[in-house]
Amino acid sequence: MNVLVVNAGSSSLKLRLLGPGDGLLASVDLHAREGRPDPGEVRSAIRGLARLGTFQAVGHRIVHGGTTFTDPVVVTDQVIKDLRGLTALAPLHQPAALAALTEVRTAAPDVVQVACFDTAFHARMPLAAFTYAVPADWRERLGVRRFGFHGLSHAYASRRAATLTGGCRVVTCHLGSGASLAAVRDGVGIDTTMGFTPLEGLVMSTRSGNIDPGLLLWLQTSAGMSADELTDKLFHRSGLFALAGTADMRTVVDRATAGDAAGSLALAVYLHRLRAQIAAMATALGGLDTLVFTGGVGERSAAVRAGAADGLGFLGVGIDPDRNTAHTDGDSDITDPGVATSGVATSGSRVRTLVVEAREELEIARGVRACLAG
Repeated sequence: MNVLVVNAGSSSLKLRLLGPGDGLLASVDLHAREGRPDPGEVRSAIRGLARLGTFQAVGHRIVHGGTTFTDPVVVTDQVIKDLRGLTALAPLHQPAALAALTEVRTAAPDVVQVACFDTAFHARMPLAAFTYAVPADWRERLGVRRFGFHGLSHAYASRRAATLTGGCRVVTCHLGSGASLAAVRDGVGIDTTMGFTPLEGLVMSTRSGNIDPGLLLWLQTSAGMSADELTDKLFHRSGLFALAGTADMRTVVDRATAGDAAGSLALAVYLHRLRAQIAAMATALGGLDTLVFTGGVGERSAAVRAGAADGLGFLGVGIDPDRNTAHTDGDSDITDPGVATSGVATSGSRVRTLVVEAREELEIARGVRACLAG
């Protein structure tokens, strides 16, 4: 079965046509204006992809499935209505994904559409991991809980790691513009760093990550900030951007290397939080067999990988400087095909450390086929 994978972002729409063996048959990247792709461009792209290779199903990346959607599901009018009801929980991502779904559904009305969810991988976390210590009315009536995100990336990276190393206790580090970790045991997500929204957890490009909720109350009551202003500051003007004046990790690392104070502080804060939360994920697993870096920063920043490993020697993590520096992109799983050696780990380290290319489209295609196979 050929599957067309649709991955909608706030400024782009990525279309990937995958064959039965997940080989890439064609790809198209479209610009999205204000989170909505141009309908004419979508129709043109769909026709072009159809000429290159017919597709029997379409898989859509949807960021939030709430507690209703914990597995891939065939898209119906009711499903779309339910997903729109979750927009308030992911206001930066849900509208773009639903707009893309609508346009692709219109362009290919006779092809089955399947929604795959970033939250689904975390839906089976233990009760203790997803429960906030807040009033019962919030939890029961309002549905307040930890959801977790980047699930499609964590699912693929952890499965790839298990295939290569056989390790059952895996911590996956999805480090990009947004960033999160997941603790995975035997293929099941048991903890993660993001929570009710994609704001919780690590320091990110423009998002704050964990902060004291009392600070938000103080900013509202004493500094007179509105909810809209706080939302803008925390999602768009915090993180690396707030500390170094840039959201680009490459620039932060270059400035830190050159001795720039702001760049050095931004990198130090980022790595301090990253190390602490990797250790927390390992604690949830009762130990660590494999550490995985994925996402734009995880795959391409040797400095971040080295900085994350620094101080985690007590867990058995060790990164070889030469292997780490030599790696720039894509999978770096086995340095020698004939030797079971991890990609960037030191030869004596107990924990296998891998760099895995983010391939969410493969996880989506897998979900589509599983859904349609029943």
